[in-house]
Amino acid sequence: MKHATALLCLALALAGCGSRNKQSNVPALPPASPQALGKLAQGVEAARSADGKQRAIGLLQEAVAVDEKLWEARYNLGVLLADGGDLVAAEKQLKVAHDLAPNAEDVAVALSEVRRRLGDHEGAIAVLSAFVKQNPKASAANIALLTALREGGKIKQAIDQAHAVLVKHSSDPFALSELALAHLELGELDTAELISNEALKAGDKAAPAYRAAALVALKRGDDAVAFRHFVRASELDPEDTTARFNMGVVLLRAGVYDKAVEEFKGVLAVEPESTGAELGLAAARRSQGSRDNPGPYADAEKLLKGVLEREPKNPDAAFDLGVLYAEYMKKPAEAEPLLKRFLEEAPQQHPSRAEAERLLAAKK
Repeated sequence: MKHATALLCLALALAGCGSRNKQSNVPALPPASPQALGKLAQGVEAARSADGKQRAIGLLQEAVAVDEKLWEARYNLGVLLADGGDLVAAEKQLKVAHDLAPNAEDVAVALSEVRRRLGDHEGAIAVLSAFVKQNPKASAANIALLTALREGGKIKQAIDQAHAVLVKHSSDPFALSELALAHLELGELDTAELISNEALKAGDKAAPAYRAAALVALKRGDDAVAFRHFVRASELDPEDTTARFNMGVVLLRAGVYDKAVEEFKGVLAVEPESTGAELGLAAARRSQGSRDNPGPYADAEKLLKGVLEREPKNPDAAFDLGVLYAEYMKKPAEAEPLLKRFLEEAPQQHPSRAEAERLLAAKK
């Protein structure tokens, strides 16, 4: 998850169990196995209940084993795996589904979203660019491409893509929200605020519009307005991890640690390996600890070690764990290599460099 961004959620409708040729541009495939179709139907039904996801995954895996070209089963399986946080396995299933049904829009969008969550922005852009080229009127894919371009750092292209969408749909709240965030990335705060206000007018029930307005407010330094917008975004989209993450950041900054913990845990329930949420949760738990109550320190230590095991060069995790050892757990010998690692990995303009240097100097 990229935290100062709007996310396109994987809240995709499960594919139905009808004809193999549900879209006219999907290449003709051999007739589906009745047994595989039965497993697909059972899997879709099981997925409708909150406690049926694992059973659904098993049934869809059985469907794929019987008929490896049943792209609808692979698509649904990929969405469920992604929903559970197994992004690598989800990408594999969705890639095959896309190869089998290259003009199925839901599949292309789902594959791009999983790649974005994996940090493969180029891969997300590639699949969407090719899809939109062949299907220029595909609205969901055009919006997804706009997000992928912005998150991939291609801001000029993202702005051009937003304008292309808005030429056809001048009041599209999603395109307006993304355009606002693109200008925010460029540091054009006034323009971003103006466009985000237009997004709110265009879609007062669109979570991305509230996310964009909240992020603009955060940049303005108005935490209260930002928090209110994030709350509304999370109400409209309960799996909105960006809103929940930033709500956690605002609460953490305000010293409301219990509520911050709730928000970060909410993000991790949707994205189990969200590095930002783990770092935020570690900071909140650290702040809940004390000499007489060291349990939260141990929780923060476990979280930060987990991030460093997965991302050995993550400077923020190294810094936070170093601070935890130096300032809270009073383990200066363990803090020193972490702070040195931070100084090696962090960019020169990182705001925590001065604090890391101070802590290392104090040890001497």
